[in-house]
Amino acid sequence: MPLISTARLYLREVAPTDAAFLLGLLNEPGWLENIGDRGVRDIKGALNYIEQVPLASYRAHGFGLYLVCLQDATPIGLCGLIQRDYLDCPDLGYALSSPYWGKGYGEEAALAVLALARQKGIATVKAITSQHNVASAKLLEKIGFSEVAPVTPPGSDSPLRCFCRAQATA
Repeated sequence: MPLISTARLYLREVAPTDAAFLLGLLNEPGWLENIGDRGVRDIKGALNYIEQVPLASYRAHGFGLYLVCLQDATPIGLCGLIQRDYLDCPDLGYALSSPYWGKGYGEEAALAVLALARQKGIATVKAITSQHNVASAKLLEKIGFSEVAPVTPPGSDSPLRCFCRAQATA
């Protein structure tokens, strides 16, 4: 059941039936380079990821990563909010399967998630990217984020670019 609909997309909660798609997405070169290796190598690992990341976030925070689908139900990526221990507000996260890059789907999905965040009363959203992820930085700036001081996640020596967007809430 769609949680959010746009002109070309709908976003819904991730379900165990999405394991095969997520197995592929989490092992795409773009995911591995820009987000990191989550160690998901088979369907069992994908099911564990679904339980430990999006489903756990829905239960704990009332939001999480959502499956991004074309209106014909073709899954193309993930987009949503993540509450990280080292950030003071939710983080906008997104990743699309490479055949869908450069078509405006990332922007469309991100703006839909930001609208949902406003409805939930979330006034500030951050976003983090690797230092070399120029495409994500451009997208974030296009949708109203401003770069702020870098953050270094616990257990890492590599600072990440950090962006912030304040928004009026409903």
